[in-house]
Amino acid sequence: MAGHEEKTVTSDAKAGNMIFEPILEDGVFRFDCSYPSLSFINTKDRDTPIISHPVPSYIPTFECVLGKQIVKLELPNGTSFYGTGEVSGPLERTGKRVFTWNTDSYGYGPETMPLYQSHPWVLAILPNGEALGVLADTTQRCEIDLRKESIIQFIASASYPVITFGPFASPTVVLKSLSHAIGTVFMPPKWALGYQQCRWSYDSDKRVREIAETFRKKGIPCDVIWMDIDYMDGFRCFTFDQERFPDPQSLVKDLNDMGFKATWMLDPGIKCEEGYFVYDSGSESDVWVQRADGRPFIGEVWPGPCVFPDFTQLKVRSWWASLVKDFLPNGVDGIWNDMNEPAVFKVATKTMPESNIHQGDDELGGCQEHSYYHNVFGMLMARSTFEGMKLANENKRPFVLTRAGFIGSQKYAATWTGDNISNWEHLHMSISMVLQLGLSGQPFSGPDIGGFIGNATPKLFGRWMGVGAMFPFCRGHSEKDSFDHEPWSFGDECEEVCRRALKRRYRLIPHLYTLFYDAHIMGTPVMTPTFFADPTNPSLRTIENSFLLGPLLVYASTIPDQGTNESQHELPKGIWLRFDFDDSHPDLPTLYLQGGSIIPLGPPHQHVGEANFSDDLTLIVALDEKGQAKGVLFEDDGDGYEFTKGGYLLTHYVAERRYSVVIVRVSKTEGSWKRPKRRLQVLLLLGEGAMIKAWGMDGDFVIIWMPSELDVSELVSTSEKQYKRLLESSKHIPDVEEVSGSKGAELSRIAIELKCGDWIVKIVPWIGGRIISMGHLPSGTQWLHSRIEIDGYEEYSGTEYPSAGCYEEYKIIERDFEHVGENESLILEGDIGGGLVLQRKISIRKDDPKILHIDSSIIAQKVGAGSGGFSRLVCLRVHPTFIVLHPMETFVSFTSIDGSKHEIQPESGDRFYEGNLLPNGEWMLVDKCLGIALVNQFNVNEVCKCFIHWGTGTVNLELWSEDRPVSRHSPLIISHQYEVRGTS
Repeated sequence: MAGHEEKTVTSDAKAGNMIFEPILEDGVFRFDCSYPSLSFINTKDRDTPIISHPVPSYIPTFECVLGKQIVKLELPNGTSFYGTGEVSGPLERTGKRVFTWNTDSYGYGPETMPLYQSHPWVLAILPNGEALGVLADTTQRCEIDLRKESIIQFIASASYPVITFGPFASPTVVLKSLSHAIGTVFMPPKWALGYQQCRWSYDSDKRVREIAETFRKKGIPCDVIWMDIDYMDGFRCFTFDQERFPDPQSLVKDLNDMGFKATWMLDPGIKCEEGYFVYDSGSESDVWVQRADGRPFIGEVWPGPCVFPDFTQLKVRSWWASLVKDFLPNGVDGIWNDMNEPAVFKVATKTMPESNIHQGDDELGGCQEHSYYHNVFGMLMARSTFEGMKLANENKRPFVLTRAGFIGSQKYAATWTGDNISNWEHLHMSISMVLQLGLSGQPFSGPDIGGFIGNATPKLFGRWMGVGAMFPFCRGHSEKDSFDHEPWSFGDECEEVCRRALKRRYRLIPHLYTLFYDAHIMGTPVMTPTFFADPTNPSLRTIENSFLLGPLLVYASTIPDQGTNESQHELPKGIWLRFDFDDSHPDLPTLYLQGGSIIPLGPPHQHVGEANFSDDLTLIVALDEKGQAKGVLFEDDGDGYEFTKGGYLLTHYVAERRYSVVIVRVSKTEGSWKRPKRRLQVLLLLGEGAMIKAWGMDGDFVIIWMPSELDVSELVSTSEKQYKRLLESSKHIPDVEEVSGSKGAELSRIAIELKCGDWIVKIVPWIGGRIISMGHLPSGTQWLHSRIEIDGYEEYSGTEYPSAGCYEEYKIIERDFEHVGENESLILEGDIGGGLVLQRKISIRKDDPKILHIDSSIIAQKVGAGSGGFSRLVCLRVHPTFIVLHPMETFVSFTSIDGSKHEIQPESGDRFYEGNLLPNGEWMLVDKCLGIALVNQFNVNEVCKCFIHWGTGTVNLELWSEDRPVSRHSPLIISHQYEVRGTS
C-alpha cells in the first residue's frame, strides 16, 4: 500500500505496508510521521511533502505489538550494513543487534551495548555498490536488529516515522543527503585539528606548564592541553581550585604564548549546595530536571548529591549558555562536556529514573518523561555549551567535545569513543568506531590514543599514535593511577615514532582542514572505509585496518608482532602510489595516494598557529591512467566566520601530462582572498615512494619534465631499496609484553581465547585466572566484560572480598585446542598459599555447544602433616560480575528448594539465599528487552549459599561452597555451567 496523499496509520492498525511521502529532495521518503523531530534541523522539512512523483524502491512494513512499533525493510541478498553510530566490534554490522540508550560504558568491550551515543541509523551498501540510508526518527530506546541477512528491523515505542535516503549511486551521496536533514559538522577552529594532550588529571597548573614545556623542548607537535575535573573546587562546575589552579588566566596566557590552547571540562551534575552560585542561580530560575512528584531530582555524581539542568527548555539552555559565556574570560579556549548521558552513580541503571519529568519546549516534544529525552540530553547540553561560547565571542568558532550524543550532535560538538582500554583489541576497534561514527553523520571523532584504562606498553602506544595521528580528532588521554601516557613516557624508540607520527599529521593539516571544510559545506565524511573507493567490491567491505582521508589511503597494522610493512595491503582497483616523508617505520601506517589525485601539504610545525598564509606550499600528485589529476585546497583565517562571507581562498589544482612534461596549474578559484606570493613545490609520485620534485610559484604553471621509462624504472627500484633499508635500520619499539622462560610462563602473559559452539571466552591467567569476556555468539550478547585487573569472572578462597585466588598468577596446566572450533578447554591453577591451589577447568564441547562449563576446586597439594593433613578454613567463592544492559527490564529469577518462586529486581539490594531458599540447582539473569536469559546451573550438594549483589550497571550472581578445611582427599568443588535461553 503506497501513495502520495496524506495518510497515517490509524491507532487500531496492527500491521501492513507503511505509507510514504516524498520529502526534502529527490530520493528521500518519509514513512508514517507523528512526533516532533530532534534529529532534523527543521521538523517541517520532514513533515512537508515535496512535489515529486517517484515511488520508493523499498517500502518497509510495520507491526504494532504491545506498544512497540516494529519496522522491517527487506533489501537484496548480499547487502552489507554499516552505521548504527557509536558501536564497538566489527566495521560491518551485518549480523549484529544494537540498542540506542546513552550509557556510561566504562571499559566497554567488542560486544558491549549500548555505549554513550544513539544513532538510530543504518547505511546499507547494496550488492551493486549503490547505497541506501534508513533513519528511525525516534529519541526513545530503539533496537536496531540486523541479524537476519539483508533485513533492517527497528523496534521502539510506537509510533515513529522512518526516513529512507536513496538508493543513490554511492554511500557518499547518501551521507550528503542525510546531512541535508540533520545538518553538517560545525566548522572547527584550525587549532582543533592539532594533537591534543589530556590526563585524568594534570593536578596543578605547575604540572600543566611542565607538560607544555616538555612538548616544545622535545620537538613533538601539540596544540591543546586539557584540564579534567580536578581543576575545579570540589568538582563544582564553573569554579577553580584556589590552591592548584589559583590563576587560570595567567596559566592560559603562558600556554598561549607557547602556542597552546586550553580546554576545560564541564559536567551536567551541579552540586546541591546553598551558597554555590550555580546552584543558587539555577534553583531561583527553576532549571532542574524534576522527579515524577515535581521536586528536583537529586542524583550522586562526582561532587556528591547533584541536580541536573533540564536542557530541553530554551530558558535553561539560555541560562547555561550565559554561565559558559561568563566562564570563557578565565582562559577557556574549548569546553569538554563529560558524564552527559546523563551518568548517575550508585544506581543500577547508571542514569536518572525514566519517570523523571522534562518541561520540554513544544518544538522538541513538550513535557515528557526522561525516557523520551534521555538520548538527546547530551546533545542538548552540547548545543547549550556551543551557543554559550558563541555568545562570548562571535568572532571565534566554538570547540566543544561531548561524550554523549544523538544523531545530529555534529552540529555542535566533536566526540570521542569514551573510556576505552589500553590493549590491542581496542586499538583495532578504534578504527572501526571512528569510521562508524563518520558513517552516521559525525565526522569529527577519535579514541583516547593509547587507551584510557590501564597501562599501554611502548609498542602498543607507538602503534596507536601512528594510526591515531591520522584520525579526525587526535587526542591522548589516560586515567588516574595509570602510568604517564605522554609520547615521551615509553622510552626513546616510542618517543621517536610518536614524533614522526605527529609531524606527519601536521604536514597533512592543509588536507585535513580542506576535508573538514567539505564536510561542513557538503556533509561528506572526513574519514571513510576503504570500500568507499570501490563500493562494488565485496572483499573491501570488511577491511578494518585501513581507511581513506579523501584520496589518501592509510594502511595500519593492529597486530602486535606484525609491523605495517609485514601486513597484507589489499588495495582498491585503480592506481595507488605509496609515499612517505622519509619517515617510514614498521610501527607507522603506510600511506597511498589514489591515481588522479592532488593533496596539499604544509611545512612541519610545532603547532597550527605557526603556519602562515605565505608559507611554502607543497602538492603531492598521483596521475591516473589518462595522465591527469586534480585536488582542492581551502584556506582562511583558521577561526571566525569570515569564510561564510567570502573571506577565504578555495583553489582547484589540476595536473596533466602532455607528452614528456606534466603541467600543474590552478584551474579555478573561489573566495575573496588574494593568493599570496609563495613558492610551490610539486612532488610527482612515480611508484614505490619514488617521486620527482619541481619548484615554482603558486598560481603559475609548474612544469615537470618526465624522465624516460628506463630512468623511471631505476628511480622506482632505488626508492624501493631505500624504503626497505629505512625499515630495516629503524629502531624497533621494545615489546615489554614478551616474557622469557617456560611455555607456561609465556602463555601467562597472553589473553587466551576459547571459541567454540555458542561461546567466545577470554581469560587472563596472570591475574587471578580471570575471565574478562564472555560473549554469546547467537544472540550477539556480551554477558561479561571487564578490565584485566578487576571484576570479570573471579574465584577466591574466603568469604571476604578479596581473598587469596583473586589476584594470584595462575599457571596453565592443560590446554586442549587440538580441534579448534570443536572442543576447547583450559585448565588453570593458582597457588593460594598454605599448600593450597585453586584449580579451574573451562570448557566448551562440540557435543554440547550451547553450554559453557566451569569446574572449580580448592585442592590441598602440600598441606603439612603437622596439621593433620588439613588446611586452614577456606570457602570456594565464585564471583562473576555480569553486565546489566537494560536495568529497568532485568531481574534474577529462580525457584527455591522449597518450591517458592523469586524475581529479584535491581532495587532489591544485596540478598543471600541458603537452606531451603537456595535456588534448586538453577537461577537465571533475565533481560526482558532482549528476550533472553543467562541460565546458571549448579550442583546443590556443592553450593551452600547464593548471593546477589546489584552494582551500577552490573550484577554479581555468586556461588559459595561450605566453609571448611580441605585435605588431599576432600577438596572443595563447585561444578557449574552457563547457557542462554529465549524467554517468552
